[in-house]
Amino acid sequence: MSLIEIDRIQELLPQWLETSRQQCGYGKVASYIPELSNSPIDALGIHIMDAQGQSASAGDTGLSFTMQSISKVFTLILALMDNGENVVFDKVGMEPTGDNFNSMLKLELVQPGIPFNPLINAGAIAISSLIAGSNPAEKSARVLDFLRQLSNNSSLNYDLEVYRSEKDTANLNRSMAYFLKDNGVLQGQVEDVLDVYFRHCSVSVTCADLAQMALVLAHNGKNPLTGEELIPRRYVQIAKTFMITCGMYNASGEFAIQVGLPAKSGVSGGILSMVPGRYGIGLVGPSLNRKGNSIAGVALLEAISQEFDWSLF
Repeated sequence: MSLIEIDRIQELLPQWLETSRQQCGYGKVASYIPELSNSPIDALGIHIMDAQGQSASAGDTGLSFTMQSISKVFTLILALMDNGENVVFDKVGMEPTGDNFNSMLKLELVQPGIPFNPLINAGAIAISSLIAGSNPAEKSARVLDFLRQLSNNSSLNYDLEVYRSEKDTANLNRSMAYFLKDNGVLQGQVEDVLDVYFRHCSVSVTCADLAQMALVLAHNGKNPLTGEELIPRRYVQIAKTFMITCGMYNASGEFAIQVGLPAKSGVSGGILSMVPGRYGIGLVGPSLNRKGNSIAGVALLEAISQEFDWSLF
């Protein structure tokens, strides 16, 4: 991204952001995890970073928020690095569900009873059981270290209030996990696996952290700022394909048509996206639409993608 391009993006971002922010009133912050209900409904921030470390940003980029489902992209990658494709895809499928991210409907209706993909809750819980480590603390530490490395931020840590809030109210996730255990999908003790899952969902980040992580994915696993190979290219390819087909819950098809970029959202309002080979994007907007995605964030990404013709399709 040249200085002229970054200057142009920086010039336009504040106007686009304030226009998109008007959508916040049409959504709601997540409340099924009680601690998330404290999120500022009108907040909206974005950070865009290129391979030279130049960046453009606007809005509430200093706001810290938890990764929630965005972390599922990176636990999938880590599980692939630990186990290889055959083991991972023996436990989870490769297809979109068309259902809500926390639905367990098809686990019983569709054989062989494994989660349809690793980005829905049931799939991410199964993936959490595949992270290498002798106990939950070791597994969680490996995930956190991986996220710190990808974000180039050694101070990345958990939001313990969100972690406890999620753990105390996770009845549906527990139901899924015990069902998976009974089906022979889940490895290890259910509560141990769930603890790993709750912890990686509760890692606290900023838009800049997400943009840095996305930049590594945009460059096929290499940190373009250092030249270090962090993820095998094949596993980045798998992750980006899931982001296109499943990353925005059951609005992924619409997002692919309107925005056309790989992306993963979380119910904290975060969105990680990228323009492959070019930019990493981190965004937060806690007001969610009915599908669980940031209502203003999706509008903002659509405006930017259309202006700069970033769509892959």
